[in-house]
Amino acid sequence: MQVILLQDIKNIGKKFEIKEVKNGYARNFLIPKGLAKLATEQAIKWAEEQKETETKKIEEELKGIQELATNLDGQEVIISVKVGEEGQLFEKIKVQNIWEKLEEMGFKIKKEQILLEEPFSETGEFPVKIKFAHNLEIEIRVIIVEEKS
Repeated sequence: MQVILLQDIKNIGKKFEIKEVKNGYARNFLIPKGLAKLATEQAIKWAEEQKETETKKIEEELKGIQELATNLDGQEVIISVKVGEEGQLFEKIKVQNIWEKLEEMGFKIKKEQILLEEPFSETGEFPVKIKFAHNLEIEIRVIIVEEKS
């Protein structure tokens, strides 16, 4: 029996693919669970339209991500903090601080995208990676300076 998959199914196929499966498997499992539908002419046309729409959506999303990554790549993020007499920071610089500064600069990213092994605890210049969807990864420079009173 030919069915159109409505989502990716391990060891069978990807979403909107037309697959040949056993009648019982289709009738008793795939179709009742909403994982597939019978591959009629009308359903095949529908699946092709859906696949095309999804492809365009993914391409647009990728284009937006690439543009953001290009604009953000190599940026310097300067964070002013209070520093003690011996040069120690009063507070560690965490993902939250970097994210807030990027938001201030007009870059809309999620906190989870900022890859920081451990918070910074001293002044200086540090590379920080930002990971985007579609395996795009860029690097910015975080510069921690002493806050002038």
